[in-house]
Amino acid sequence: MSNSDEIQRILFDEIDVRGAVARVEDSYQEVLSRANYPAVIQRVLGEMLAAVSLLSTNLKFEGRLMLQAAGEGSLRVLMAECSHHQNLRAIARYDGDIDDNAAFNELLVNGRLALTIEPDNGRRYQGVVPLEKPTLAGCLQDYFRQSEQLSTSIQLAADGKRAAGLLLQVLPASDSGDADWQHINTLAQTLKGEELLELDNETMLYRLFHEENCRLYDPEKLTFHCDCTRSRSAEALKMMTEEELLNVAEEHDGVIEVSCHFCNELYRFDEADIRALFHDAGQLDDTDNLH
Repeated sequence: MSNSDEIQRILFDEIDVRGAVARVEDSYQEVLSRANYPAVIQRVLGEMLAAVSLLSTNLKFEGRLMLQAAGEGSLRVLMAECSHHQNLRAIARYDGDIDDNAAFNELLVNGRLALTIEPDNGRRYQGVVPLEKPTLAGCLQDYFRQSEQLSTSIQLAADGKRAAGLLLQVLPASDSGDADWQHINTLAQTLKGEELLELDNETMLYRLFHEENCRLYDPEKLTFHCDCTRSRSAEALKMMTEEELLNVAEEHDGVIEVSCHFCNELYRFDEADIRALFHDAGQLDDTDNLH
């Protein structure tokens, strides 16, 4: 049986198609526990988490992959990321009422989808496409067709409790014929959202591809983790001058509080901390934080 919070890669022995299936439950609940999101945002954040988990299987280096959707309506930003350690986090920013029945591209007015790959060492890469499809999966398929020229099939589902996704993709420089891909893609499109959420990976793949020679790799664990630190928060504060920060602290009982948007970790900086930012950075460490 497949467990929650795992990725499993899929190998087809006789055709040049790669695949992966992701299931996210505990990490999904960790994300939702950080804010009181409307139901439709809960569902889309689950799909975002499943999507970045799947896409992270393309990472060939140490770093992170970020998926961000932005628009001009009440829902302004959706963002999820996965590192090469399979650490997940996600967030949404919105104002006002959200229509629970709105399609993905209706939630984000004049929206765009950005996929960013950020190596720990190396050049950052970003591709952007407009949101023209009613689902996140459809928009991602547009991205791979337009930006990567790779035939890609993506299924995503989330219900506020668990999320799952299936990725199938022609290998770069593949010699497989178009008929092979069309056959696999047609089979994948028969998968229903409730099947994706409820079936274990082995049963799902058997139902879809029992006439194909395909197999699952060993699962890789997914975990919610936020890499915010006191030091990073301090660096963000240094975008202001020492005098400006001291004035802000004075207006707030002598303390500046910096909260991480992803995990709600709270970091507090008093007058001595602020002065140390500019004169003795060694006095600051990552142990002084409040949950």
